[in-house]
Amino acid sequence: MSTTMMLEQYLEVSLSEDKMTAYLHINDVDQNVQFTEDQLEQFLKSSQVQYGLKQEVLREIARRPLLYMKEPVVVATGQQPVDGVDGKIEVLMSLAGGTRPLEQEDGSVDLKEIQQLNNVTRGQRIAVRTPAAPARPGTNVRGEAVKGRDGKEARFKLGKNVVTDGEAVAAYAAIDGLIVKTEGDKLNVFPVYEVNGDVDYRTGNIDFVGTVVVRGNVLTGFRIKAAGDIRVIGGVEGAQMEAQGSIEITGGVIAAHKGSIQAGQQIKCSFVQEGNLIAGTDVIVSQSIMHSNVRASKQVICNGTKGLIVGGKIQAGERVVARTIGNNTSTATTIEVGVLPELRNELTELRQQFRVANDNLDKTEKALNLLDKLAAAGELSEDKMQMRHKLNLTKKSIVQEQTDIRERIFELEKTLEDSNDARVDVHQLVYGGSKMVIGRYTRYVKDVNKHVSFRFIDGEIAMVSL
Repeated sequence: MSTTMMLEQYLEVSLSEDKMTAYLHINDVDQNVQFTEDQLEQFLKSSQVQYGLKQEVLREIARRPLLYMKEPVVVATGQQPVDGVDGKIEVLMSLAGGTRPLEQEDGSVDLKEIQQLNNVTRGQRIAVRTPAAPARPGTNVRGEAVKGRDGKEARFKLGKNVVTDGEAVAAYAAIDGLIVKTEGDKLNVFPVYEVNGDVDYRTGNIDFVGTVVVRGNVLTGFRIKAAGDIRVIGGVEGAQMEAQGSIEITGGVIAAHKGSIQAGQQIKCSFVQEGNLIAGTDVIVSQSIMHSNVRASKQVICNGTKGLIVGGKIQAGERVVARTIGNNTSTATTIEVGVLPELRNELTELRQQFRVANDNLDKTEKALNLLDKLAAAGELSEDKMQMRHKLNLTKKSIVQEQTDIRERIFELEKTLEDSNDARVDVHQLVYGGSKMVIGRYTRYVKDVNKHVSFRFIDGEIAMVSL
């Protein structure tokens, strides 16, 4: 009887589902049964365990097999693959700059000291791309290669007045101006328009392709529209302000429910009273939001020294943070989080588009199958050959469209999943009269509570301690 056949009476080999671990099972053996380390190794190799053998373990089993009868023993482990690293785009200067008061070490603000804008000159390198790194393959215990995930290449998202070199390794400013990120994280370089004073009858309405800096106030009834950012070194009344980038207001907003302030990115100011604000990312208010309508795709943060939200409606896709919500007179205050209606509508539309593309692909493939049969029979006329070529192009286009739709659907579903983590954090007091809405669920606050967070847990809005 061969050694292998003899060992088969006493030994069995099993593999983990991913074939990365091999186990040796020792059946009942008595003291007369003996085998060597080499015999165990040959037995494992005959059982297709070729890689990652644990020689010390085999040596111990050969010496004292009776000790290893109860439990399966790990005798080989594979080498896990190492995933690649995604490429990245690095912007070479801060995009958070702008004209704003300089904060002193004691937290006070010196309105005479103003930080300069982040200007760039034509031809200046403003961003670089780091290529993705490929995965390093692993090996399972059978000696088979195991592929990891390759890194995903990063691509420049180019807006206005930004160009890349031939290899798309770096991005450069095409004009003198200010770097601004707009919707979709596009990099732009915009020229800057400055108003040295108030926006009033002297200046009239402003509609500019770049960034607008106002070194004064924006008065009721006037309009500023900018393709870049808007910076106001002063206050804003009931004006109409719209920026594709961010809006930063050194002072506050006292709007008397007139006008609106809308930004593709972030809105930042010290206080808002009876205002209407809409931001593509965050709204950050250092002191108070009173009797206002504020909407942000991501967060509304009012967590400064005062940090008060009272009256009106606050809506955020992800989170609202405040020190105090409501007041002791139970002023109705509504906070809504996890509400992303635009994304839900887009997801529905994309699913419909995918179904239409699927139907079109099915019709195209059926037509191609008929033409392929004619071609195989040698009965394909010239016009049918042209039709076949066009249908192949159509099929390629539809498949690419489906790939793009799939990727966007995945992104949206991930975003909507994340919205389940929406929350309202109150670092001091929340008063009765406040209404919390998460998704489709509502909770009315009846009593004063301290240091709490409102979250969606087990099918309801729970109030947990911060």
